[in-house]
Amino acid sequence: MHSSYSYLSFLLQVVAVYGTLSDLLSVASNKLGIKATSVYNGKGGLIDDIALIRDDDVLFVCEGEPFIDPQTDVRPHEELTGSHTDWLTLNVGGRYFTTTRSTLVNKEPDSMLAHMFKDKDAWGNKQDHRGAFLIDRSPEYFEPILNYLRHGQLIVNDGINLLGVLEEARFFGIDSLIEHLEIAIKNSQPAEDHSPISRKEFVRFLLATPTKSELRCQGLNFSGADLSRLDLRYINFKMANLSRCNLAHANLCCANLERADLSGSVLDCANLQGVKMLCSNAEGASLKGCNFEDPSGLKANLEGANLKGVDMEGSQMTGINLRVATLKNAKLKNCNLRGATLAGTDLENCDLSGCDLQEANLRGSNVKGAIFEEMLTPLHMSQSVR
Repeated sequence: MHSSYSYLSFLLQVVAVYGTLSDLLSVASNKLGIKATSVYNGKGGLIDDIALIRDDDVLFVCEGEPFIDPQTDVRPHEELTGSHTDWLTLNVGGRYFTTTRSTLVNKEPDSMLAHMFKDKDAWGNKQDHRGAFLIDRSPEYFEPILNYLRHGQLIVNDGINLLGVLEEARFFGIDSLIEHLEIAIKNSQPAEDHSPISRKEFVRFLLATPTKSELRCQGLNFSGADLSRLDLRYINFKMANLSRCNLAHANLCCANLERADLSGSVLDCANLQGVKMLCSNAEGASLKGCNFEDPSGLKANLEGANLKGVDMEGSQMTGINLRVATLKNAKLKNCNLRGATLAGTDLENCDLSGCDLQEANLRGSNVKGAIFEEMLTPLHMSQSVR
């Protein structure tokens, strides 16, 4: 049984005794993880010759401190040494720890352990047959807490989950240790990987996902990736980084690109039926020959999008919602904008030559410097634009 203070006594399990006394101490040290220096028999007699050991002897090993029989009640020893310097033994989840009352009380006087042991039997602490105080918690996580109370340093052995130690520190109310553990946990976590997702990684991801499952790519980084000709229908790309991506001929039908960054991307000939691009940033992107027109009547929504300098020449945009979007310096030559909502849209210096704007709503839009020559349908400027 292992305690964790300078006094260490152990009840050995069955161990073959051979060689010299030094050999026995070496075996005990290796098995018990201590530096064994002395061996005592069951009555506390110091053994200085291996020949004194008999079959079935119960031996106790320590690191050099005076022998204390762990099978005796610890209370008489407490009564001899005073309330805050006396020794006591804890049985934590079946493992024994020997320490002093002052260790449990002094460093964290407001903790649960301090309240349990600052006054003898104040909490009516239960004891086992050896007189050790019973605590039904994990000994693995308790050991770093006890060592912290001893010397004020957070030392956790390899393989011990810091989250488990943190939970124990919270349970026992060791407030000063909680902060140390939270910092240690944060520092132990790997740095966030913000590197862009490659086409190969994403295709593998797509293949592993059932076709009927909603694929959430919200906030992911695809910057510069080649996603051309992929089936990306219904995928949630909300707030994703798709800047400088190649999305040419991709199927983005009903995809969610709300607040996504598409700046500098190529979406030529992409299927954008029913796409949601509210407040997205597609500045400088190329969307030539795209299809926004959904035969079922579901309209593409680009309300509030930043489309400065985009090239959308020849795109099908019947019924598209471009309300309050920014299309300054954009190229929309020969686009089908029939029935489009362009209310409040910034069309300054936008090239709309050859566009079909029949039934389009341009109320309150800014058409300063816009080009409307060769329109397929006459536009009544006084009624619909400012």
